[in-house]
Amino acid sequence: MRVVLGSDEETALTDAVRDDLEQRGHEVVLVGPPGGEPIEWAEVGQRVGELVAKGDFDTGVLFCWTGTGASIAANKVPGVRAALCTDAATAAGARKWNDANVLVMGLRLTTPEVARELLDAWFATESDPGEADNIARLESRQ
Repeated sequence: MRVVLGSDEETALTDAVRDDLEQRGHEVVLVGPPGGEPIEWAEVGQRVGELVAKGDFDTGVLFCWTGTGASIAANKVPGVRAALCTDAATAAGARKWNDANVLVMGLRLTTPEVARELLDAWFATESDPGEADNIARLESRQ
């Protein structure tokens, strides 16, 4: 799977998530400081969103200090359904019921262990076909 990982900061968490994704066998492309490029949260959210929406990547993983700003920025991109998640059940629900395509985490409070749980749930959960009409309504409002 092709995964774009973006953050406005490079931290031990972003490094741990990158390593985890690579260990899972995903191809990971970095946007922002983890990739050596200075960038603000609004731009990194938009860039990750655009890359996922264009179909260049299967999913995105995105960070900012709280996760809120990056998720708002990503959700401004048509076709993006970014979900700020703090636990595995929320990540699974975002995939199952919302067909979320960008997982957002806050740098401030997310530990590498919790991030691993979020990624486990994210990659193990498929979208519920029964939610297709709701997802279509979201798409038509962008």
